[in-house]
Amino acid sequence: MIERRDYFIRCILEVPIHDVEEPFLWGVWVTQSEQNFKDYADCFHDTPERRTFGYFANRLPGYPDTLNLHTQVHWQTGRSRPKVELEPINHSLFRDWSEGISWERAAELAGPYFHRSD
Repeated sequence: MIERRDYFIRCILEVPIHDVEEPFLWGVWVTQSEQNFKDYADCFHDTPERRTFGYFANRLPGYPDTLNLHTQVHWQTGRSRPKVELEPINHSLFRDWSEGISWERAAELAGPYFHRSD
């Protein structure tokens, strides 16, 4: 919550990787209405399944501006992070999320987050 006017929850955006069982995962923030945020906070330790609207609140490297893309947030039971569903739009992140990416693209996206030890 920022200044009691902007509300966010931490979510997971899963991007399928072709021929790989596990997806590429982005940890992202998504806006929520005040009431949805309060509902989520109230039941954080035993979250019910639910779907809410939100705006993407991150700019992901390797993509054109992703801020404010429309999403559906799928709350997961228990203490699992909600999963993000992007609403259809002509944007490369939506394409990657809906069609998947190559292993090489996943490595390219992850590259800046790995530290070299040499």
